Amino acid sequence: MTPEQIIDMALWFPEAEETEPFGPGILVYKVRGKMFALVGEDRRRGTAQVSLKCDPGLALELRAQFPGVRPGYHLAKKHWNSVDLDGSVPDDEIAEMVRHSYERVVAGLRRADRDRLLAVLGEDLPPLPR
Repeated sequence: MTPEQIIDMALWFPEAEETEPFGPGILVYKVRGKMFALVGEDRRRGTAQVSLKCDPGLALELRAQFPGVRPGYHLAKKHWNSVDLDGSVPDDEIAEMVRHSYERVVAGLRRADRDRLLAVLGEDLPPLPR
């Protein structure tokens, strides 16, 4: 999956917005002002990556299952994973991780916002890249 495909996927979610609070080249995706995805480059590895919020138990499982999933770079390692966009993690898994991240952030919003956003979201996953 490419960074551009992640961007399309992140913007598919209700009320998602793109910002660059950390400067050019580091794209942050938020819902109601709360970050759910960060797209950038791992300069040490020279690969694109996306950082996503995750349930702590699931984060550990994903790290054990996929070599391209690591503790979040410059983020709370318990709650964030960084995922290499080098083909080592299947696209459908990344789509599920992005949705999970969005849902984790929405779960922390006030009830009226949470209920509205989840109702609009429904059960679908963002479209997979072709």
